[in-house]
Amino acid sequence: MNDEFKGKSGKVKVMYVRGDDNGDKRGQNPRTGRGSRPGADRQEGSRRPSRQSDSAARGGRDGKFRGNRDRDAQPRSDSPWRTVSRAPGEETKPDHGGISGKSYIDPEQLRRQRMEETRVYGENACQALFQSRPECIVRAWFVQSVTPRFRDALRWLAANRKAYHVVEEAELEKASGTEHHGGVCFLIKKRVGTPVSEWLATDREQDCVLALENIGNPHNIGGIMRSSAHFGVKGLLVDDAAVLESGAAVRTAEGGAEHVQALSAESFVKGLEAFRKAGYTIVTTSSHKGSTPLTQAKLPAKMVLALGQESDGLSESALKQGDMSVSIDGTGKVESLNVSVATGILLAEWWRQNH
Repeated sequence: MNDEFKGKSGKVKVMYVRGDDNGDKRGQNPRTGRGSRPGADRQEGSRRPSRQSDSAARGGRDGKFRGNRDRDAQPRSDSPWRTVSRAPGEETKPDHGGISGKSYIDPEQLRRQRMEETRVYGENACQALFQSRPECIVRAWFVQSVTPRFRDALRWLAANRKAYHVVEEAELEKASGTEHHGGVCFLIKKRVGTPVSEWLATDREQDCVLALENIGNPHNIGGIMRSSAHFGVKGLLVDDAAVLESGAAVRTAEGGAEHVQALSAESFVKGLEAFRKAGYTIVTTSSHKGSTPLTQAKLPAKMVLALGQESDGLSESALKQGDMSVSIDGTGKVESLNVSVATGILLAEWWRQNH
C-alpha cells in the first residue's frame, strides 16, 4: 500500500504521528533519514511507538488517517490531538472561538432580545421617532430616494455605529414585512409601559387618559394615537404596551405615537379603580338609552375615557367602573361608529370644553 499522498502542488507530503516516548521529539524522517532517536524501536506493551505501520499512521491514497482510533484510546497530555469525553446524550454548545467574527449566542437570550424589539416604518413615523428617541434604534433600512430627507438620521447612525442599509424596494419589503413601508424601516427597542401609580405620582390639574380594553386592531390603535396627539392626550391605559408599538399602528399614527405613553396596571379594572381614587371621573360610551348625549354632557377636566372593541364594547366589569356614560348622536342608520372615529369626536369635545 502506498504510504504517501500528494497535495495540489504535486509534491510529496509526509505526515507524522507523535509516539508515546519523548512525545516532544519526532521520529526518523523517512525521506531524509534524519532525526532518529535512541529507543525508537522500543515497544510499550503491545503498541508501537511513533512509527506505526505506514498504512495505519499515514493513511491510504485518500490521505485519511486510520490510526486515530488507536491514538484516542490512550490520550496523552502532550498529544497534538484533543479528545473530549462527555456523557451520553449531553449537549454541547458550539464555540467558534472568535473565528471569522463568530461567537456563541445563547438561543434563549436571542429569543428574549427579539421579544424586546419591533419594526416601525413609514416616513413620518420614522422621522418623528428619530427626533424623539434615536437611542432606541437598533438598525435601519432605506431606499435611495428617501435618504436625502434622512440625512441627519444617517449621520447620527454612522456616528453612533448603528447599522443601516440602503436597499432596493424588494429587500425593504422583506425587512419591514409589508409593501407599505414608505421607503424606510427602523428596528427599535420597545418601550415599557409606565405603571399607573407612577403616572398618578404627578399631580395634574387637567388630564384626559384613554383606557382601551381589548382593542388590538393596529389601524384603530394608530388612529387613536394620532387623535390623542392632536388633542393633547398623553396617557393610554392598555392591556399590553406592545400594541402601541406595532409597525402598522405607528405608521397609521403618522408620528403621533411619539407623543403618547402606554400605561399599565395589574389589570384593566384595577387601573380604572386607581384613577378614580386619584380624583379622575371614569367616562364610558354607549348607544343605549340612559346615556347623556355628548352635546349636553359636561366633560370634567380630569377624566378617563374608557373604550372597548367595536364588536362587544366594554366588559361588564369595566362598565361598572363608569361614573358617567355619554353617547354620540346621529341618524341611527348604523349601530355605532368606528372606535378610532368615535375617539376623535369625544376628544374634540373634551378639548373644546376644557381649553
